[in-house]
Amino acid sequence: MNPISPLYKPALIIVLAALALGVWRAQQPGAASLPVAHAAPVLSSPSAQNACDTGRSIQVSGAAVVYVAPDRALLQLGVQSNGTTPDGTLNENNQVVQKVIAAVRGLGVEAKDIATDYNIVYPVYDNSDSLVIKGYRIDNTVSITLRDVRQVDDAILAAFRAGANEVQDVQFYTSELRKVRDQAREMAMKAAGEKAGALAAAAGAQTGCVLTISENTWSQYYGSWRGGRQTALWAQNAIQNAGPSQGEANPEDDSPISLGQIAVRAEINASYSLQ
Repeated sequence: MNPISPLYKPALIIVLAALALGVWRAQQPGAASLPVAHAAPVLSSPSAQNACDTGRSIQVSGAAVVYVAPDRALLQLGVQSNGTTPDGTLNENNQVVQKVIAAVRGLGVEAKDIATDYNIVYPVYDNSDSLVIKGYRIDNTVSITLRDVRQVDDAILAAFRAGANEVQDVQFYTSELRKVRDQAREMAMKAAGEKAGALAAAAGAQTGCVLTISENTWSQYYGSWRGGRQTALWAQNAIQNAGPSQGEANPEDDSPISLGQIAVRAEINASYSLQ
């Protein structure tokens, strides 16, 4: 052990003397007790204070609908052909389909916005109880996406003049569907929160944090029953509003096609903790 340096001996003597004096005073009768240092209270962290109580909860749903004028249209026009042989019927149908496509292209519609989505060939029997085939029938669907909804009437007329003989579906949608759908979701979430707060207050409690959120997709609309490669377009809660609304229809327009508005709906389920 190294000896204590002479430079530190006076300071060490002073410290030891002070400690001895403190012990002697504490042992004297009537001496005041020395203050005892207490540990500072441990404060809970913000995360601990805001921790959710999962033992008590409330489950609610919220729904919202945003109406918007459509700026896109999807036409599904049919070309049906009949013949006595499959080859002849197919060739005839193909020729008519090509004429329909050319007629629509003449309106300025791009090739990428025209597609054949549905094509089926089936025999035509002599009668319902017979297995004798008397001919063949082909149903072909031409799907046309119009980026100008004002072309709906012109496109249908041009297609029929070229040989189309069915209007299977006419649907309208918006190119800003993502933005409108997000707006509807936000409104649905707000509605759920307000409902949860009102119910909790009626029960003498208040809501805490959000425990779970889920979106309902059972009511999604997928367009026509025929489907097709553009069916995924409709898997976004977009619903056509049939009639004109809020004065947006032109009273001077005698067109059989009424744009109206489309309704973009969002519905969610949420659960909140109770305090």
